[in-house]
Amino acid sequence: MKKSIAKIGGGIESYIRRIFGLMTGAVAITALTTFVMLITGAFTALIHNGGLSVTYYIIAFGGLGLSLWAQMRAFSMKPSTAKILLFLYSVMMGIVITPMILVSSAESILMALVLAAVMFGCMALFGYKTVKDLSFLGIFLFLGMIGLILVGIVSMFVTFGAVFNQIVCLIGVLIFALFAAYDMQYLKNAYYAVGNGEQKDQLAVLGALHMYISFVAMFEYILGLLNSRD
Repeated sequence: MKKSIAKIGGGIESYIRRIFGLMTGAVAITALTTFVMLITGAFTALIHNGGLSVTYYIIAFGGLGLSLWAQMRAFSMKPSTAKILLFLYSVMMGIVITPMILVSSAESILMALVLAAVMFGCMALFGYKTVKDLSFLGIFLFLGMIGLILVGIVSMFVTFGAVFNQIVCLIGVLIFALFAAYDMQYLKNAYYAVGNGEQKDQLAVLGALHMYISFVAMFEYILGLLNSRD
């Protein structure tokens, strides 16, 4: 009996390591992509007449579409294919965040990265450890995310004040911090619900995508707050 319990524990620990290993790899690819965009001057393709170019919006909306499609098809594609899509999405996100990085100081970028990592880690740990059912948060977090996306789209055409932008950033940090806890608990529970090893591998890639999105979004919103302060 003790042996079987140890085996189950080791199984979920390996599963969690796969999720965070894939997520870390995706974050590293995003950082590398942004760095390459900056040092090669390729970021100029994202800027037109002092604003963002059509190319930027194509990549931004293309990345959003890719992430949604990958989540819907997660259990109908091979884990290796899902990993390729995850890393492709991370490249696209590296391109999308380049303009924000371009106008940010090194101090703000580092501070945002540290704060996002600490908050994300704490919330993910909370989601893994808590016995409280967080499933009730799902609908509220989903609606909040849709609201943030709509505000982002409107902001392409309308200029909002600094206070409004700060409030949006604070809400964004809160929503994706809660998403980290919510997704972590969901992924833990789903591990025991899915069947074979391939489904667990598919779930691990899907989980990495969800956690990656939460981390990068937290970083962006925290950086937005720091930039508005400056």
